[in-house]
Amino acid sequence: MSALRPLQAELEQGLHTLQLPLSAAQITTLLDYLDLVQKWNKVYNLTAVRNPAEMLTHHLLDSLAAVSSLQERNPIRVLDVGSGAGLPGIVFAICLPEVTVHCVDTVGKKAAFIQQVAASLRLPNLRGIHARVESLTDSYDVITSRAFASLVDFTTWSRGALAQGGVWMAMKGKHPEEEIAVLPADVKMFHVKQLQVPGLDAQRCIVWLCPQPHTGTNQ
Repeated sequence: MSALRPLQAELEQGLHTLQLPLSAAQITTLLDYLDLVQKWNKVYNLTAVRNPAEMLTHHLLDSLAAVSSLQERNPIRVLDVGSGAGLPGIVFAICLPEVTVHCVDTVGKKAAFIQQVAASLRLPNLRGIHARVESLTDSYDVITSRAFASLVDFTTWSRGALAQGGVWMAMKGKHPEEEIAVLPADVKMFHVKQLQVPGLDAQRCIVWLCPQPHTGTNQ
């Protein structure tokens, strides 16, 4: 029996806590991704978190905690806005190989890193895009972001990329009551799901939003 890789036991325990069944190959790919982040962090300045154990909890498990919620929506195409090191987009691509995941970032070297990960880890469903989200011409069933911008800016900037019937999935820390309160009339918050991230003593939630049709009356 081969020895466990560093952090493998912690990752597997986290997946068990999240009730997220992944194959041995997917677990290996997640650890390979973590290795790539550590390797290229100094070159690409991907994340301020340098400690591998903290990367596991703050980045990997934090993103993994949202996989089940995304999976429930059965998306075909997902866009991760302001993806940075590829979080949560790369994690989604590894866990949901049937879903096409595009990660957009305005920083060229971060988009290049995502492309490098797609090639190195053989993830044909993953693509990194160097662009502003406002310039994209493709459309997506779910547009997600993690600690990217305010809800108003996130929905405003990415609206042109949202498919008919599509939704926004904003990963946030504590419940963003003030951001929700100032959403424009044509954006509706329809659900907030609290997340428990294994090993992370911090509030996390997903804010689900969708376009609100104009009714011509005050709501």
